[in-house]
Parts: sequence; structure tokens; C-alpha cells
Amino acid sequence: MMKPIRVIVIDDSAFMRKVISDILSSDPRIEVVSTARNGEDGLEKIEAFKPDVVTMDIHMPVMDGIKALQKIMLKNPLPVVMLSSVSEEGASSTIEAISKGAVDFIMKPSGPISLNLTSIKKEIIRTVVTASQVNLNKSKQIRKFETENTKKATKQIYDNTIIVLGASTGGPRALQQVLSVLPGDFLPPILIVQHMPPGFTKSLSNRLNTLTKIEVKEAVDGEIIKNNTAYIAPGNFHMKVIKVGRALKIKLTDELLRNGHRPSVDVLFDSVANLTRINKIAVVLTGMGNDGTEGIKRLNEMDSQTIILSEAKETAIVYGMPKAAAETGLVDHVVPLHHVGKMLVKLEKDLK
Repeated sequence: MMKPIRVIVIDDSAFMRKVISDILSSDPRIEVVSTARNGEDGLEKIEAFKPDVVTMDIHMPVMDGIKALQKIMLKNPLPVVMLSSVSEEGASSTIEAISKGAVDFIMKPSGPISLNLTSIKKEIIRTVVTASQVNLNKSKQIRKFETENTKKATKQIYDNTIIVLGASTGGPRALQQVLSVLPGDFLPPILIVQHMPPGFTKSLSNRLNTLTKIEVKEAVDGEIIKNNTAYIAPGNFHMKVIKVGRALKIKLTDELLRNGHRPSVDVLFDSVANLTRINKIAVVLTGMGNDGTEGIKRLNEMDSQTIILSEAKETAIVYGMPKAAAETGLVDHVVPLHHVGKMLVKLEKDLK
């Protein structure tokens, strides 16, 4: 039998510690080895018990989750899953935590003391199990620029270029790394699907906008797509691109979930596949599952000249979506995360 996933639960509420521990312990794959009442207590327990995964509340006395997370990442990085409320403050703090090293988060269904936390039991277990598979030291193993070309094609050059990008677990930090290296004069619009619930995509776009030279915003239904701008699909809405006259517009829909997600990468990629006379670059970054794979096939079917990138296994926090993309045999470049942005700049120049 496999060794159980050793977890420490850190929360200032005794009730929440008990409920989370009971939920996790109900799965035979997980063993809760200790609990802690605040960040300071948590750091001591981590040192003593050497867990595989930590779940941690953001708002706690003595030492909050953000400060504790920073110390964990500095001293001995390990997968941390944050528990967050859906308030504006909670969403902003969650995005900050993810940018500073947390691998994922769980949204409390009804505030800091969620009496109905058992309603998301499966999600809590799934998130912790996924977190246990993460290798936080992957990117340090890559020392030089490496790109694997898996398909050769002569790219047809049109006047305009559009970039579509999909990500899931580990995506917010990956997006920050990709977008922050783009120069201020980088023209192609970028449309992004990041698997995230409502209320968090706004905070993500706001934070990224402060760290990038291009504009980053949450997409709005019906707006005309502009150059020099990245658009993030709002949580719980699919994002499509439609052509109206000579302009490209964003269309948000609440159609059924696809691949278990809304927004879905496949929905975005499918819509862009229908566009004509425009250069298309599709990118798949870290994430669980295979969202984006069918969209890649559709892009190739409609326009074999589409350029497709996927993140390399060596840097992907979770090598699910990029692996599924690469296995289609349609990916042009397999690129380490810290060179995805540089590759986009190079491709944009090549297409001019």
C-alpha cells in the first residue's frame, strides 16, 4: 500500500480544525498528523511532523496565513492549500497567497466559520490529494532555455495576431511569470481561461495588472478586444471570441460546464478556431485534467497554421493539461515556464 498523505491543518477555529480534520481523515489516502491554532504554532508543528501537505486559514491571530506561508516557502517549501472566504478581502488575500507559493485554495461556502463545510467534502479531499503530487522545486532544475519542437509547419502571416491561454492548478503564479516579461509594446491581445470560482478572477486580474507592462483585466461581455491587453474570463462564465464586422468581441455565456469547468479552455479555443485571417497562438500551462485538448484539435482542424505551445513537464506545478496537450501530437513547442513569455515575444516578432 502507498504511504498516506500526511497533513497538518492550521486554523484559529477549533471547530474548523475538527471539521477539516474529520473530512480529510475519512479518506484512507490521508492522515492528519497534527493541527495548529495559528501560523506560529503551525510552523512549529511543521518542523516537528514533516507533513506532505498543509491546509491553512488566511486570517488568524498571532501570525496570519500569508506570513506563515512566506516563512514556509523560504525555509522548506511544501504544498500549502489556503482556506478562503469569497469576500473581496478574502479573494484578494487568496490571490496574494497563491502568488507567494500556495498551490491552491478551498473556498469556504459560508464565511470564516463554515458550518456547512461538509458540503464540499469531495472538493477538499481532491484538492489536498492533488497538492500532494506537486513538486515545488521543479523550476530550479531547469538551468537553460530548452524547447522541444514536435511539429514543423510554415506559418501563414496575417496582419493581426491573437493569443489564447489556458491554466488551472498553479496557474496564477504561472500567469504572473509569463505576463510580467512581456514588453509594454507587446500588441497581440491575450485571452486567458484560469479555472477559478466567481469573485477571485477579478482579484487575480487586478493583481496581475499591477505587475505587468500590458493591461490585464477581467473580461466584460460585449467589449471590443484591444491590442496590448490581456483578458481573464470571469469565474463561472465561458469566454468566447466572436467577429462583429472587422472587430473582435468577447462573448460571455453561462452554458453548461465543459470538462467540469466554467470557464473552460476548450470553449475559448473552439471559438477562436472559427476566426479567419488572423494569426493564432494557443498556450496550455499547468493544471489538472485535459481541458484545452479538444480545443487544440479543433484549432488544428480549422487552421493547421495555428502555433501551439505547452508548458514543459519539468516546470509544470501539475503536469496534467500540458501533458494532454502534448499527447495530441499537434504542439509546436514544449517550453519551460520561464521561457513561455520570451517565446511569445519571439513568435510575435516572427509573425510581423
